[in-house]
Amino acid sequence: MTISTRGAQTPAVLVLEDGRAFRGRAYGAVGETFGEAVFSTGMTGYQETLTDPSYHRQVVVMTAPHVGNTGVNDEDPESGRIWVSGYVVRDPARKPSNWRSQRSLDEELAKQGVVGISGIDTRALTRHLRERGAMRVGIFSGNAIPDEGTLLARVRQAPEMTGADLSAEVATKEAYVVPAIGAKKFTVAAIDLGIKGMTPHRMAERGVEVHVLPATATLEEVYAVNPDGVFFSNGPGDPSTADHPVALMRGVLERKTPLFGICFGNQILGRALGFGTYKLKYGHRGINQPVQDRTTGKVEVTAHNHGFAVDAPLDKVSDTEFGRAEVSHVCLNDQVVEGLQLLDRPAFSVQYHPEAAAGPHDAAYLFDRFTTLMEGQRA
Repeated sequence: MTISTRGAQTPAVLVLEDGRAFRGRAYGAVGETFGEAVFSTGMTGYQETLTDPSYHRQVVVMTAPHVGNTGVNDEDPESGRIWVSGYVVRDPARKPSNWRSQRSLDEELAKQGVVGISGIDTRALTRHLRERGAMRVGIFSGNAIPDEGTLLARVRQAPEMTGADLSAEVATKEAYVVPAIGAKKFTVAAIDLGIKGMTPHRMAERGVEVHVLPATATLEEVYAVNPDGVFFSNGPGDPSTADHPVALMRGVLERKTPLFGICFGNQILGRALGFGTYKLKYGHRGINQPVQDRTTGKVEVTAHNHGFAVDAPLDKVSDTEFGRAEVSHVCLNDQVVEGLQLLDRPAFSVQYHPEAAAGPHDAAYLFDRFTTLMEGQRA
């Protein structure tokens, strides 16, 4: 990525790897960037989207036409930086209007060197990705943009998301502790594969002291904190490359410690149980995805950010090395596996984000389900 100063009237072009191009104006930093083009259907929560480590190396297209209305503050980010490699909006706010706003989104993108584009038909771009699938993309801005044929060749040289091993690039390098709020009830070792700040906070609200460990943590390091439970976080990349987290999770399952995984952690559990994973055509991203909890029949509106899924049977209980397993949650849009649970050991996972910053909060009960497992194991 190369950047320079921003300019609202600076020309920009977005080029997809299949040759389609969209011309607009620079938004954020001026320069060039590459990544996987994906679309997010959320109408709010853009700060949480931008700072979600699961979006590492992805160019996010916002389907909502108006973005930036509430500006940027220092309370809502889910991590210490913006992780998206590029940002695409149709009609950016000319001036933010919110009592919590401290600066504009355009200013924040430029400050952090995030190259974006505005003023393009994001509906047409979304429909294209919906029909053709997520693909590599480049955004180029400046007053001397080369011809689209030259840019297309550069886009096609960029790495693909399939086969990408990215979790260690976004995870913490040093362990840290998020203390329990109020009386401490449990200790959880959380494996950071791209964790969002709200996730340990949701556990802390329930009296959990959370030890956040690097993605490279060993089984010995996990149990050195004497955990009542182990948590595997969300994160970016292809789960087929995550051999170390899979081996680590298998060690946790062997010890029968209560286990909870979300998003990437769900895919890790799938692999640990012997199921395969595969890349979705365009993925699930946004805060309005309908999921059914098959254990209760309840339908939840949930927050998603995943381009890969677990290949597990929906119509039967499967026998695994760690006992019986079943699909606990399913997406009602396309029947994609959205959760797994073991019937003979205290372990479960979901493919979506129950911490749900910036909403909805339908799935917050899953943290209670985790504490219930730890209570049962302690009893």
